[in-house]
Amino acid sequence: MPDISGISQQLMKEVKPLKKPLHIKICIFDILGRSGPVFSIAQDVALEARKWNVFAELIPFTNENVAAESFKTGQCEAVGITTLRARSFVPFMGSLDAVGAVPDYQQMKTAIELLMSSDSLYALSRNGKYQVVGIAPLGAAYVMVNDRSINSIEKAAGKKVAVMDWDKSQAKMIQQIGAQAVPSDITNFSNKFNNGVVDIIAAPALAFAPLELYRGLGTKGGIFDLPLINVTGTALLNRERIEKEVPDLDDRLKKMRKFGLQYLDMAFDAIRRVESQVPSRYWMHLSPEDTEKYTQMMRQARMQLTADGIYDPKMMHLLKKIRCHYNPDAAECSLKGE
Repeated sequence: MPDISGISQQLMKEVKPLKKPLHIKICIFDILGRSGPVFSIAQDVALEARKWNVFAELIPFTNENVAAESFKTGQCEAVGITTLRARSFVPFMGSLDAVGAVPDYQQMKTAIELLMSSDSLYALSRNGKYQVVGIAPLGAAYVMVNDRSINSIEKAAGKKVAVMDWDKSQAKMIQQIGAQAVPSDITNFSNKFNNGVVDIIAAPALAFAPLELYRGLGTKGGIFDLPLINVTGTALLNRERIEKEVPDLDDRLKKMRKFGLQYLDMAFDAIRRVESQVPSRYWMHLSPEDTEKYTQMMRQARMQLTADGIYDPKMMHLLKKIRCHYNPDAAECSLKGE
């Protein structure tokens, strides 16, 4: 974990303290509550924020839906949630975690750098009174199965798959492959997998040990090494009261967002270390043919979900440009769409 105190000392050179104290409430989603890593980092940041005359009251939530609703109803001025959930507040930024849209960490780093540093994209981080003030990588979500014989799209047909009950994109994907969607949420999807209620889940390696997903994998299960989505976390702000008390809010946010980018490599290194700790026996390597099949399926799903208004078309176009920058020979780069 980075030295928060050292970071704030550097940031002090660019962003000066507020003239008047600012008191805000921040809702923090952490599946482990007060004892979790996200809440712990938030506490360190809140302590340092006092140097800028910002006094934050942190409110932990183990249920992400409750955290988001508390933010929506004004019980807190800011919230830390997954970017998937943030899509309902800021559709453009929330579409970053689209299925198959960011296939590796190099491309995710580029995407976050663009979103957090480009002045031309700054306005798109805001939707009415809501604004994304920060994005952090949480790692790729991989498909995990309780039986390695489920090693193709065809063999997933009829199997039970845990999907987030509030995310229409996941249910649509599952329907396309003929599998059975089982409504779940972040607090119970792992238990359903570990107890055999569902056969398939998608989760980042960061969740492997804390949620004991090896129980669901058992002796026969495996993890596909093709990322389904690249998961990120989002810090959201309700500007309504804040911008009245902080007239230069936008200038401050731009500086803080750009400053935070220098710690991206550290975050991705931490994610790779955690992934390397997942026992190698679980990883399932897809053939080039199956990889291409999954890639095409995810592209079709993105295009359909964009047409349905679930994904933001501007974000889909931006992410396609990034993919084709790194892999210009990919089939999609010569095709229209996105």
